[in-house]
Amino acid sequence: MRFRAARAAEWETLRDIERSAGRWFRDTDMDAVADDEPPPLEELRALGRAGRLRVAAEDGELPVAYAVLLPVDGCVHVEQLSVHADSARRGVGRALLEDVAVRERAAGVPALTLTTFAHVPWNAPYYARCGFRTLDDAELTPGLREIRAHEAAAGLDRWPRVCMRREL
Repeated sequence: MRFRAARAAEWETLRDIERSAGRWFRDTDMDAVADDEPPPLEELRALGRAGRLRVAAEDGELPVAYAVLLPVDGCVHVEQLSVHADSARRGVGRALLEDVAVRERAAGVPALTLTTFAHVPWNAPYYARCGFRTLDDAELTPGLREIRAHEAAAGLDRWPRVCMRREL
């Protein structure tokens, strides 16, 4: 598995990865999440140009997983981590997350943060196994509060969500 920045020719592939990864939400009666469209190509282009897209690719081929990484309150926020269903449950997401952690630690970033569904097995419980801890409301930074407000406005609070942090 190789980890690298996403390439311009791969934007649509990233959208396909997210659609594929979303299928798992049907098993939890979260069809609205499964049906949610990935970011538009223009947004992915902007993220890619800013160096905010990291991919996992097998043997240098097309990506099978990707992460969207945003600066939030001095940390790096994992806005999205998606693994194609055909590559799921093989440690690809964990390996990509570790690659991100190593790179960001070397850059002096103190922590990774993310928001996720509290009770979906491949969300909060999975991230806890990857070294993240759930934050109390009092620990939320202004940027994380803003992210949570945006998620609530988008209707994601129909299911319990949490903010998590992993010290680097």
